[in-house]
Amino acid sequence: MAKKTDGGDALQLGLVRLQQAMVESGERAVIVLEGRDASGKDGTIKAITEHLSVRNTRVVALPKPSDRERTQWFFQRYVAHLPAAGELVIFNRSWYNRAGVEVVNGFSMVEEQAQFLRDVPGFERMLVESGIRLVKLWLDISKDEQAARLKDRRTDPLKALKISPLDDVAQKKWDDYTQARNTMLAMTDCDAAPWTCVRANAKKKAHRAIIRYLLRTLGTARVSDNIKAPDAKVLFGYEAEAVEDGRLER
Repeated sequence: MAKKTDGGDALQLGLVRLQQAMVESGERAVIVLEGRDASGKDGTIKAITEHLSVRNTRVVALPKPSDRERTQWFFQRYVAHLPAAGELVIFNRSWYNRAGVEVVNGFSMVEEQAQFLRDVPGFERMLVESGIRLVKLWLDISKDEQAARLKDRRTDPLKALKISPLDDVAQKKWDDYTQARNTMLAMTDCDAAPWTCVRANAKKKAHRAIIRYLLRTLGTARVSDNIKAPDAKVLFGYEAEAVEDGRLER
């Protein structure tokens, strides 16, 4: 049996081979990347896409909806960005804004938020049944770690473009975000599209665990056979007990 490895170069090579296989087979994949402000979504995307083809990889980070888009079916503007054959699409925040940011900050009506939670499992099931490989990742960080990262954004001029008006409420509304997260995970985790949680205080460990998970989940045997399983202390499938036993921050 070949020795399994988790070296950075091996993981990056695995991602390249994963994409080669996707292009050859025409497979389509979507990664939904969610988490609190400053949870490391941008850095995770860089770690995943560093050596991938720009032609076959798209990162989608939509701005707030226009007046016209507000009148559309909620999922409509996201559907327009779904992958074609051989493509990987990463949503840096996604339709789950409605279950998180919009809930905490009142950007949509309570009835709309409840409708979303009812509709999203069926929507994602349709994506999966259409042949799209769907991976949903929740990046979880502690309150202290978030505070440190937000402070770093404000003091490092190279991170000026990361600053958001919502940064100001991230710490103040920590408990509200926690409740919104708990409700979202509980109501939208399903067999067709389960949530995978990542303890992301340590960025490099989180990146390594995520890439391992992607290779073992999306890759062919040729891609995944020599890749170790992700560290279970860093990456794990969502379950309600994770809120109480400390695996998810409170």
